[in-house]
Amino acid sequence: MLIDFAMYAALGIALGALGGLFGIGGGLIAIPVLGLWFGLDQQMAQGTALVMSVPNVFVALYRYNQRNRIDWRQALPLVVMSFCFAWLGAMLAVGLDPSLIRWGFVGFLLAITLYNLIKLYGASAQAAANTRFGWPWYGVLGALAGTTGGLFGVGGAVVAAPVLTSVFGTSQVVAQGMSLALAAPSTSVTLLTYAVHHEVNWHMGVPMAIGGLLSISWGVKVAHALPERVLRGMYCGFLLICAGLLAIKA
Repeated sequence: MLIDFAMYAALGIALGALGGLFGIGGGLIAIPVLGLWFGLDQQMAQGTALVMSVPNVFVALYRYNQRNRIDWRQALPLVVMSFCFAWLGAMLAVGLDPSLIRWGFVGFLLAITLYNLIKLYGASAQAAANTRFGWPWYGVLGALAGTTGGLFGVGGAVVAAPVLTSVFGTSQVVAQGMSLALAAPSTSVTLLTYAVHHEVNWHMGVPMAIGGLLSISWGVKVAHALPERVLRGMYCGFLLICAGLLAIKA
């Protein structure tokens, strides 16, 4: 028992450091690792990864809001709609065939990779002084991000942050804060939904969460020391490897 706990905590340390390095909290990386190395089906891998992701998101939100105050008037439509639709996405996910969810997750990884490659080689967009769309559209984005987060167990921030910068025209700082605000309740309700449907391995998830909390700041420090192009290129390469391995298993 103690050996298993230490092994899963060590895995959480590694995943937390990678999550901090790539700025995604570790959950997106944990899902393919749990599926490929530990043989968990897609829903169980997503639910278990959420055990690690949820505390990381709340810690990140708290620290971020201390340094960069979040405009909760803008964030509220995102948070409310994401919370509601994350539950719907999670309910859909637990009832689907694991192979179908896995293929969907592969497509999701490829879409994120494509976006990062465009950002890597395309022209950088200038942040607007004011956002290009009003608050009702924040609700639409919250619904999209929440559904995707609930379906794939990754939280809505992975979807919301790039859309806020590239479509809404917000600065990266604003996008990160609003995405964290969105992710905190949506990941919580997603984890609860997966747990109610017995799609969480707590024996693995809890020590992974402890390890991730211990190491995520290490990854953040390394990320700040690397050039952005190198970091984004590493991220794209890692996602492509994960997508390829998951496609082989699927």
